[in-house]
Amino acid sequence: MRKTTRYRVKGANSLWQLYSTVSFWKVVKNFIVIQLGRYTPFLSVKNWLYRTFLGMKIGDKTAFALMVMPDLMFPEKITVGHNTVIGFNTTILTHEYLIKEYRLGDVVIGNEVMIGANSTIMPGVTIGDGAIVSAGTYVHKDVPAGAFVGGNPMQIIYTKEQLAERWANDPIYGKQNNLSK
Repeated sequence: MRKTTRYRVKGANSLWQLYSTVSFWKVVKNFIVIQLGRYTPFLSVKNWLYRTFLGMKIGDKTAFALMVMPDLMFPEKITVGHNTVIGFNTTILTHEYLIKEYRLGDVVIGNEVMIGANSTIMPGVTIGDGAIVSAGTYVHKDVPAGAFVGGNPMQIIYTKEQLAERWANDPIYGKQNNLSK
C-alpha cells in the first residue's frame, strides 16, 4: 500500500477545488521552473533549478533526462538520492486528485537507481537503493532495494539476489568490477 494522506472533498470533484489545496501562484512558479528544467540540457542547472525553486531534495550526480515531469503541485515532496538516473519523459507524482478526495504522498527514490523512459511514479512510493525500473513502468507500490521491476502493473522481474547471480560474470556489473559497493 502506498503511503499517502487522504483528504475528503465535498461538492465538485477535487480537481475543481485545486486552488483551495495549493496556491495558484505556487503552481504558476512551479510550471515555469519545471518547463525550463524539462528542456534544459545541462544536468547541473536542472538540479539547481529543482533544488532552489521547487524544494526538491536531489543527491549529487543525479541526472534528470530530457522531458522528465516532476509533480507540479507539490514537488517539495520528492527526494532523489545520489548518482540516480531518471529516464526520458518520466512523470513523478506526489498528488492524486480524485472524485471525492485528493491524496498526497512523498516519493523517495534511492541512490544509484535507474528509472527507464516513460515511467510513471505514483505518490507515496519508495524506490530502494540500486533498483532498476524498466521503461514504461507504472510504479504503484514500493520497489525493494536492488530489485529489477517492470510492467503495468509493476511486477518484480528479478530480486536483488537473482540479479546479482545473473550479473556475476558480467564485465561491467559483475562483482569483480563493481567499485561503487
